[in-house]
Amino acid sequence: MKAKELKQEILDKVAEYYRLVHAPAQAGEFVPGKSRVNYAGRVFDEREMENLADSVLEFWLTYGRWSKQFEKGLADYLGIRFALLVNSGSSANLLAFMTLTSPLLGERRVKRGDEVITVAAGFPTTIAPIVQYGAVPVFVDMELDTVNIDVSKLEAAVSPKTKAVMLAHTLGNPFDVKAVKAFCEKHNLWLVEDNCDALGSKFDGKFTGTWGDIGTSSFYPPHHMTMGEGGAVYTNDPLFKKIALSIRDWGRDCWCESGVDNTCGCRFTKQFGKLPLGYDHKYVYSHFGYNLKASDMQAAIGCAQLEKFPSFVEKRKANFSRLYEGLKDLPQLRLFGKNPAADPSWFGFLMTVKPDAGFTRTDLTRHLESKNIQTRNLFAGNILRHPCFDSLVEGADYRVAGTLDNTETIMNATFWIGLYPGMGEAKIEYMIKTIREFCGK
Repeated sequence: MKAKELKQEILDKVAEYYRLVHAPAQAGEFVPGKSRVNYAGRVFDEREMENLADSVLEFWLTYGRWSKQFEKGLADYLGIRFALLVNSGSSANLLAFMTLTSPLLGERRVKRGDEVITVAAGFPTTIAPIVQYGAVPVFVDMELDTVNIDVSKLEAAVSPKTKAVMLAHTLGNPFDVKAVKAFCEKHNLWLVEDNCDALGSKFDGKFTGTWGDIGTSSFYPPHHMTMGEGGAVYTNDPLFKKIALSIRDWGRDCWCESGVDNTCGCRFTKQFGKLPLGYDHKYVYSHFGYNLKASDMQAAIGCAQLEKFPSFVEKRKANFSRLYEGLKDLPQLRLFGKNPAADPSWFGFLMTVKPDAGFTRTDLTRHLESKNIQTRNLFAGNILRHPCFDSLVEGADYRVAGTLDNTETIMNATFWIGLYPGMGEAKIEYMIKTIREFCGK
């Protein structure tokens, strides 16, 4: 009883500390031109800190009850059967892709030299697992309006070697996933949705990340919800879940949880590969895997974030709407468009400086940064232009389907500003005013 009372006293003190230290900082006064307008940030209250302290006091540290609670909560929110917690969104993409390489998939497994359709304008860890494994990324151009893949160019990208499509929903704006899914079904291809910037977005009433065979999320602080570090892989397919669980947990064949023995019922009783009969199943490896698990402390934070997540989505939508209304009449800028069937949970507010604007993207972003407004390019812009591609050979290590003209425009003229839930009205209005003044309005 004393330990229970002491624990509650500690949690009460943690909540008090939040109200004393963190709450004033989050609600601090905004001074235009002096206060920093960050492109993203954490939004939390005492609940996250109490959960974290609770997990620390439990001191399980690795995968445990908080991780299981989070996985179930995320799966329930998305309306999907299985969710696996991992240590980052990049690890989620790695795990999702490597799942496609499992021998358990038979002839449909992705082998070295097989092709995967993707885009060059995005975050590098959508592409890195493809290259690192020895498969061949095939790059397709973008639409300038939605800044997503141009689905009309998909047929020109497919070949007898094509096995999968792996694409991100740009800054929360869903690509035409219905068309991409139909294309994949037509050609018997796997579809991986990089949903790291789009958690909570919907297309045709269905959550992004749940259309394809596998979806991924990131919980890095700038994203839709945070654990500090963290990510997830989710799927409706029991075989994909089995493979992903194995690869996430060292590649082992056994599915017993850490600290639990013989849930599988075959610890010393079966023959695996060429091992001796009865070899301990906890040390049988059916895949070349990793340790990609997150800690239970991270999951504890995520559980609190998940409780308030729907409010985050609504705030992002409201902030986007205000920015759009405030900037839509500026002739120098092309603003984000969306597919009529898309209901985005926006990650950022993207705009492209038009060729005849009279100024460049760099002119505008330098001005905004001088006014303490943080800006970001659309990640790699064109990954093929980066040093990591210097040693790769076009036609052998990667392929370009057609041209990447719009991708080049995005690299040179596109940027985005923030709209995260912790951004108050004063910051939104300040960004609108600053951009309008620069544009002569």
